[in-house]
Amino acid sequence: MIKTDVLQEMKIPAVFEPDQTLDCGQSFRWEKVGEVWQGVAFGRRLSLRKEGETLLLSCTKQEFEEIWRAYFDLDTDYPAIRRDLSTLSPVLQEACTYAGGIRILRQDAWEALCSFIISQNNNIPRIKGIIRRLCETLGEQGPDGEFLFPGPERLAISSLEELAPLRAGFRAKYLLSAARLVTEGKVDLQEIPHMEIGKARETLMLIHGVGPKVAECALLYGFHRLEAFPIDVWMKRVMERWFPGKKPENFGPYAGVAQQYLFHYIRTFEKENF
Repeated sequence: MIKTDVLQEMKIPAVFEPDQTLDCGQSFRWEKVGEVWQGVAFGRRLSLRKEGETLLLSCTKQEFEEIWRAYFDLDTDYPAIRRDLSTLSPVLQEACTYAGGIRILRQDAWEALCSFIISQNNNIPRIKGIIRRLCETLGEQGPDGEFLFPGPERLAISSLEELAPLRAGFRAKYLLSAARLVTEGKVDLQEIPHMEIGKARETLMLIHGVGPKVAECALLYGFHRLEAFPIDVWMKRVMERWFPGKKPENFGPYAGVAQQYLFHYIRTFEKENF
């Protein structure tokens, strides 16, 4: 639970909404307990809730500046992004207004890649369970008592038998493929943010089990490539219904932000129309 003796008030952009950002499928290590969000990133646990334009967080101001300000992408000008996207179509303009509190988290790239490998043909409770067991089985304990996400070096020396307690099914061999290609230098996580987007996709898809959707998710949510545009069943419907003949690149350099606005808008506001 949130500790009031270390609670800090932080002024934040009014367009940041934790409920939208932490419940839109970007990350699987957050839970809402009552009015408080609790989660783990970079080995640190955080509890937070929003009151007006103020965030209440269970961290010091120094930790907020060193970790959480960047993690929640609070310095990016999302109002400017929304203004640009709103010019593209009336539907996108509505989505920008409805879901405009979403920000793209700046997550650890390796953890995000593995998380979306695990997400394949899976549901959110199971995804969260597999990730939790992975951290508890192979991860070291962090300063807050939380288990860190195991790095590629630790996973690369694991066997399928060692991963059996995760109950990850066919995804376990995909995790091993990712870890071994990363540790061998065949997939360079440090270079992907600087690659041309097509080359970045091709590089990630060298990993056994990583197809176009997982690659797009990893690029957007792990490498903060805002031009990436994951397409699932919901987004296929969105494109067919409101953007026939259009491609992700038609949304410009902030296609991934548009995707998040549209995804959240359709699933929570227009769901009954499908």
